[in-house]
Amino acid sequence: MISYKRLQILKRLRDLNIPEQDFMLVGIRSKEDKPNVFDDVIYIITPDICTPVVATTNPGSDWLLDFMNPKGTAVLKPDMQYLYKLGEHKGYEALVQALPVTVYRDTNKDLKSDETGKEETGWFAINIHRANKWAISKYIGKWSAGCQVVADPKDFEFLLQKCKQSKRTTFPYILLREFTV
Repeated sequence: MISYKRLQILKRLRDLNIPEQDFMLVGIRSKEDKPNVFDDVIYIITPDICTPVVATTNPGSDWLLDFMNPKGTAVLKPDMQYLYKLGEHKGYEALVQALPVTVYRDTNKDLKSDETGKEETGWFAINIHRANKWAISKYIGKWSAGCQVVADPKDFEFLLQKCKQSKRTTFPYILLREFTV
């Protein structure tokens, strides 16, 4: 995965006609798409910081092979902006959808998060949350059935802290494909 600087990310957003905001979460989906591995990054971007946290923007192998939804596994559509708010995910504070999101439905069980299946827009509980509560997670497993998941619980707490410090009620999340600078 390429490590990006704030200005490189902002240029990519301009190229996609996505406006810069004073607080943004920007996920970068790795081209490699290693099955079941946290190989993506979510950047926390404010006027003062551009902090990356290791995450996954792909579902884990468990859900790519055994669908939670009969239509297929949800893969959040990249190069788009979504909106999140503070809420609850499985009994703890996380970011939850504030508006519908667009997903691809991956049905081929090849352990890759395909961005080619049928598109569907709606309320799918595609949240932004942590994996393990106590330790850094190496493997995605059942932590993501389409959610954007932070591997390190301390990084996730930092992300939540920055959301709260922003004084916003909703938080833009832009998911990008890994890009060349």
